Amino acid sequence: MFRNFLSVKDVTNMELLVQQAMSYKAQQLKRPTLGAGKKIGLLFFNPSMRTRLSTQIAASNLGMESIVYNIDKEGWKMEFEDGAIMNGDAVEHIKDAAPVLGQYFDILGIRTFPGLTDREADYQETLLHHFKKHTGIPVVSLESATVHPLQSLADILTIEEQLKLRSTGKKPKVVLTWAPHIKPLPQCVANSFSEWVNAWGKSDFVITHPPGFELDTAFTNGAQITTNQEEALADADFVYVKNWSSFENYGQMATGDTSDWMLTLDKLKATHDAKVMHCLPVRRNVELSDEVLDSPYSLVSQQAGNRVWAAQAVLSNMLENIL
Repeated sequence: MFRNFLSVKDVTNMELLVQQAMSYKAQQLKRPTLGAGKKIGLLFFNPSMRTRLSTQIAASNLGMESIVYNIDKEGWKMEFEDGAIMNGDAVEHIKDAAPVLGQYFDILGIRTFPGLTDREADYQETLLHHFKKHTGIPVVSLESATVHPLQSLADILTIEEQLKLRSTGKKPKVVLTWAPHIKPLPQCVANSFSEWVNAWGKSDFVITHPPGFELDTAFTNGAQITTNQEEALADADFVYVKNWSSFENYGQMATGDTSDWMLTLDKLKATHDAKVMHCLPVRRNVELSDEVLDSPYSLVSQQAGNRVWAAQAVLSNMLENIL
């Protein structure tokens, strides 16, 4: 059991959590009254499809009521700084709003997004930690400026399911590969996947990206890192495709033509019939080719489906902690 779910550091037994998710996938309504009479508030500071819907379904499967508040579109602009003189465009202070939400709900889900201009501010996770501090109730991250733990749990679940189908008697080789994109994206999914795979500890983990796109070592320690994608893909069992902007030159995109980093079926020939993963949404024929996404190698739909069971396992642990 855990009170908050903000990163892999909140998980004391990943193997058990994955097994719980698998159990819910096999029998989604096995605990339909666990959350009876409980409410979860889902606050979104940026858009969501899979995270929002999967968490709502997971809550419903446990008997919880979920209420969604798109605060970026429906709410007042918030102030987060202590001692702020609120004579600008911020209407409400977090210290006033959060305690009210703590009275309305039993669990609060927060989805934030980095500004990609101030690395120190983004990596302090100020918004998320203010809600944790001032609501007084358990908080689950629906993605933050630096990590996306619900996605990463679903990713580990997806890999575990595949390993049951294709056991080779050796550690699988898992590769996280950078991909091109039309705009700068945060490092949160790549950070989180790295952190979870390292904590999982059941693979040979390789990260590949162009020079200048190294991730924060706080998340990647334990992985082999190379700027040679061809070398990284050799004999891979799983390939996770994701774009991220620069951490060193914070928020900057790659310059020049990076289209040769897109994953294609031809590149997969060097792998061990690797299964391909992506968190979605995906830019077809930019990050991943149609031929890969529409092939039997693709796990992206299975990953997205597993978001429900990952969320259900997390919420059930949080509910058990407060009951």
